[in-house]
Amino acid sequence: MTEYDPKKIESKWQKEWEKQGIYNANEDSEKEKFYFLVEFPYPSGNLHVGHWYAFAVPDIAVRFHRMSGKNVMFPIGFDAFGLPAENAAIKRNLNPRDWTFGNIDYMKNQLKSMGASFDWPREVITCDPKYYKWTQWLFLKLFEKGLAYQAEREEPWCPSCKTVLAHEQVINDRCERCGTEVVQKKMLQWNLKITDYADRLLSDLEKLVWPKPIKEAQKNWIGKSEGSLIKFDDIEVFTTRPDTIFGATFVVISGKEDKFTGKYVTNPATKEKIPVWEAQYVMADYGTGAIMGVPADDERDRVFAEKYKLPIVENYQKAGFEDFGRKVIKYKLRDWVVSRQRYWGVPIPVLHCVRCGVVPVSEEDLPVLLPEIADYLPRNDGKSPLAKARSWLEIRCPKCGGKAERETDTLDTFVDSSWYFLRYCDPHNEKEFVSRGPLDKWMPVDFYSGGAEHTTMHLLYSRFWHKALFDLGLVNESEPYVRRMNRGLILGPDSHKMSKSRGNVVDPDKEVERFGADTVRMYLAFIGPFNEVGAYPWNPDSIVGVRRFLEKVWRLRGRTSSIDSRGPTSALMHQTIKNVTESIESMKMNTAVSSLMIFVNHLIEHGVTKEEYEILLKLLSPFAPHMTEELWSTLGVDQRSIHLESWPKYDETRLVADTVTIVVQINGKVRGSFEIGKSLRAKEIQEKARNLPEINKWFVGKEVKKTVFVPGKLINFVTT
Repeated sequence: MTEYDPKKIESKWQKEWEKQGIYNANEDSEKEKFYFLVEFPYPSGNLHVGHWYAFAVPDIAVRFHRMSGKNVMFPIGFDAFGLPAENAAIKRNLNPRDWTFGNIDYMKNQLKSMGASFDWPREVITCDPKYYKWTQWLFLKLFEKGLAYQAEREEPWCPSCKTVLAHEQVINDRCERCGTEVVQKKMLQWNLKITDYADRLLSDLEKLVWPKPIKEAQKNWIGKSEGSLIKFDDIEVFTTRPDTIFGATFVVISGKEDKFTGKYVTNPATKEKIPVWEAQYVMADYGTGAIMGVPADDERDRVFAEKYKLPIVENYQKAGFEDFGRKVIKYKLRDWVVSRQRYWGVPIPVLHCVRCGVVPVSEEDLPVLLPEIADYLPRNDGKSPLAKARSWLEIRCPKCGGKAERETDTLDTFVDSSWYFLRYCDPHNEKEFVSRGPLDKWMPVDFYSGGAEHTTMHLLYSRFWHKALFDLGLVNESEPYVRRMNRGLILGPDSHKMSKSRGNVVDPDKEVERFGADTVRMYLAFIGPFNEVGAYPWNPDSIVGVRRFLEKVWRLRGRTSSIDSRGPTSALMHQTIKNVTESIESMKMNTAVSSLMIFVNHLIEHGVTKEEYEILLKLLSPFAPHMTEELWSTLGVDQRSIHLESWPKYDETRLVADTVTIVVQINGKVRGSFEIGKSLRAKEIQEKARNLPEINKWFVGKEVKKTVFVPGKLINFVTT
């Protein structure tokens, strides 16, 4: 048989699978549905090996569930609007549309090269008017419900990206996209009332089968606090510890720098005058933007008091919870700012009329198309580049016929991704965003895999969006995802995060060229437990080891025999089926690979039957789909794909072998071995060992002085 050559087989089978459409979900199937979702990629550049990890490893689980008899939907698309794609295009002096669609074409080829079983006919691209027509339609539904509104207030502004950001997109006072320090800028912005859903977003977490860290992250971000509002003269503070008011020796209001205001107010408990300060550590958007400083009970207050030599009262009288104020509930969560002063996004579908105010675009006029403009660069004046597109901007008001202008801000890209999983269910519907039949068929999502960085942004936003649609009667359930799992991170070979500046980026295209897609897939499965949020360095030596393992499997094809499965081998086969099945179900792909390696090494040493080899190929097929398909096609089993075969089942009664292998030693040196029934007595085993041809010859002219027998393992004859 020829040597294993991935280049000869991988593209061949990728074309054949696409031609046959074997991975397309069946709308009419009566099988149990299984909707497996991975976060779709941004087309802001080429795929790196981290993308492979995000898509190829979940594909193993998808293939397993398909072979286990489920009607699987595994869709893919592109989150194509927003800052990442636009900034990358501007850097290269390209139009964002040209850059984005060029990247999509390239990335589609890369995604197909990994052999993932995506349902490509369901592809959605968020910058396609056929998609964003319904993004606009859904926005208008929220507007009609009173959940979308315009308000002027100070919002975080990124001077580099030249746009307002949502509060969730500010990390340590810096833009999460470019790292630039943000400033506060007063602007008229579109917001979504996510705060109306704060309690439901919090309480509904309890019924979700999600890892605890994801739930805790969302709880902390929502930040529900029970406390009191207490007036210190004309300043109202919010505190979760009203009982400590007797220890309050100063009041602090939010400010950009630490400074004494020169003002004093009365502590309503002690009746003493206490100073009012401004400080950076008090958040303007939490509570009332003012706190009472109790340095004896709060570490930040103590540090502040010691720095500025303010009084600290260590022992003070405790107050009742509502003695000096009224009980309230506050949240850290703020309404979601969805306006972006950028070009590459969904145009917000409203008009501004001098007489009528804000007027929604009528449904028959959707989509409001993003116009082609010559100058799409972001501006410094806080306005979108769309403000320069006069022929697009100026329009007649549909209510009064007077002059009106279109909204020039575009929507945050997280709006696009808040409902894409619904469109996958019915991607070609031109009359509805999704019809009821496909919704009933596929929703909710059974398993959602994504990045930990989206826990308090995309995941929280999409839960809110879905609840709003549920209240509008547009979807069937208030939670979109049954199970969510965050994946880990692939580091460079130097154990640092991959970056071009470090020169440690691993190009998956080059690795596929060297080793083949199946090797890369299997190595990523082996690199660490996918069900844990860890960081795993790329190891060039380990990927070589995985390639050698696949070569062993390839060479086993020529060594099969027709004998029945033997005791120890049969037991190990059923143990392997059990281990691989349970490992994939729990997304511990690395332990599944380990089990397969042990099984293959055993078959190499003890021989392999046709049945055992077929079982091995089925177990291996989710990990190495191309190689197993090629080998399966040569076995003469049947003409259909191995990926349409049934997943092997293990027999509980055969997990433990009825026989054992006894190693035979002469004077401590191994001279042979044999299998024997577990029920045989020691005397019978010794007799069997002495009569083996390869053992008997060592007794010629010798006398057995001593026999050492270890039950179930070995027998050692000590001779003169």
